[in-house]
Amino acid sequence: MNIIQITLISTVRAYQKILSPDHSFWARGLNHVPYCKHIPSCSEYMIEAIEKKWAIVGLYKWTGRILRCNPWSTWWYDPVDPK
Repeated sequence: MNIIQITLISTVRAYQKILSPDHSFWARGLNHVPYCKHIPSCSEYMIEAIEKKWAIVGLYKWTGRILRCNPWSTWWYDPVDPK
């Protein structure tokens, strides 16, 4: 991994621990239904995309994932494609 990948992944992990409505320390104590409609969640998807596809392609794929996430979408499994 290069420094850009490490920086992006570290930033996402910090977001997950502090701010994420699904992964943060305060969200775990609420015992609520998961906020994210997709499996894996968008932050997990971004980490996986950056690890598999490098930084630029990973960010591009994550942006597409965020745009697909809206109130009218359904719950679904959406992994990072292996290509």
